[in-house]
Amino acid sequence: MRIGVLAVQGDFIEHASVLRQLEAEALPVRLPQELDGLDGLIIPGGESTAISRLMLSYGLTQAIRDLARDGLPILGTCAGMILLAKRVHEPGMEPIGAMDIEVRRNAFGRQVDSFETDLAIPALGQEPFHAVFIRAPLVEGASPEVEILAKVDSGAGVAARQGKLVVSAFHPELTDDPRFHAYFLSIVGAG
Repeated sequence: MRIGVLAVQGDFIEHASVLRQLEAEALPVRLPQELDGLDGLIIPGGESTAISRLMLSYGLTQAIRDLARDGLPILGTCAGMILLAKRVHEPGMEPIGAMDIEVRRNAFGRQVDSFETDLAIPALGQEPFHAVFIRAPLVEGASPEVEILAKVDSGAGVAARQGKLVVSAFHPELTDDPRFHAYFLSIVGAG
């Protein structure tokens, strides 16, 4: 499988490493033409405003929006979740708007409020998934077409799926557990 990893800012190297561990080809994407021929795309965590501005500058926003509409499987983690959302509480940011969710940035607080916790994610199996939250967003609202895959103790959604789009508020690439990426690759492979 040829999986693009948006490489304009953020932790794209860590995603590429997990993909290689799962024997998928990881290709950096910085320009629209690098989206050609991909089986899937990952939009990594990082600084969502910076990634949004760089995507606009490089002509990637509309290209990714079109690919999402055409059914390309896309995984967005942390900032990637923010960018894939239809509604974001952030003036001046232009999200891709592919997933019918409403997202709040930095929902758990500032950098010093980052945390790790074990989550029940039934789509990954019985064993809890150790999740790393860094200035994480959360899902404040979702249409009925969106499946919430995981919630924190407060009941807030922190992972979701709509068709071939998958998002997480946490950073699965920062753990030794490749199950979240494997779940995404199973969607790519089915499609």
